Amino acid sequence: MPRMEKAEYDRLIEDEHICRIAFKGDRHPYIAPFLYVFDGRFMYFLSTRYGKKVQYFRDNPMVVVEVERYSPDLSHFSFVALPGRLVEVVDPGVKSRVRTMFIDLIKKKGLSQNVLSALGYSPGEPVESLESEERNSVWKLESVRVDEILGLKSQE
Repeated sequence: MPRMEKAEYDRLIEDEHICRIAFKGDRHPYIAPFLYVFDGRFMYFLSTRYGKKVQYFRDNPMVVVEVERYSPDLSHFSFVALPGRLVEVVDPGVKSRVRTMFIDLIKKKGLSQNVLSALGYSPGEPVESLESEERNSVWKLESVRVDEILGLKSQE
């Protein structure tokens, strides 16, 4: 399979909004889906404050984030795997900016209110609750080395 160039996998990350994060689990890797935003440099995630992923993150923040895109018949596909380290964002200004990015993403993509339940909120709440109430943590992917990124695509 052909490898993707940096510009190609950057575009894939910019265009998509759902990924999978692989954590080091107890006995097996633990993989969880996440909604994410990308500011052109870093990927950010909102994580509920409960569940196995939180403990796995605290035990070992080294993860692999995978983003993919494919056509329904799989004639075209691409994916990128980004090994790195998750860190919890504590800066109030950065957290506010990221939460606003999530609100904008949900509105721009026309996502269902049901997505709020994956972020620790009730689907009946306004999406702006993401900004005004911190019921989740903001995580950032960093320490990604370009030489460790794997981006592959189907034949053209």
